[in-house]
Amino acid sequence: MEITFDGGKVVTAHSHGHIIKTDQSLKDGGGDTAPAPFELYLASIGTCAGIYVKSFCDNRQIEADKIRIIQTMEYDKETGLPSSVKLDIRLPDDFPEKYKASILHVAGLCKVKKSIANPPVFEIIAS
Repeated sequence: MEITFDGGKVVTAHSHGHIIKTDQSLKDGGGDTAPAPFELYLASIGTCAGIYVKSFCDNRQIEADKIRIIQTMEYDKETGLPSSVKLDIRLPDDFPEKYKASILHVAGLCKVKKSIANPPVFEIIAS
């Protein structure tokens, strides 16, 4: 992955042929042309759980278009960092009862969640 600086507060990640732009909000001196990096980080939690839920449904020919995941966070007042993240998987009334516990289980298999629970060692160097 390569990170480039593209004018103003725009910072872009280039990964496997994809371009992921970030920017800062207007109040933080950016142009608000893309999500801030921290927003992408938070979004990666819910979208990762979402792909596990979607794959589970696809494998069982269950429609997933009415399923919603509502993600909420509580923040530590001192650090401003999330102290808890809640994923509320809202299932339609016709979702098969026998799969409800399994949906919760597969959402918890998400690699982003696992990475947060077992954080990597960071090494930052200049070369």
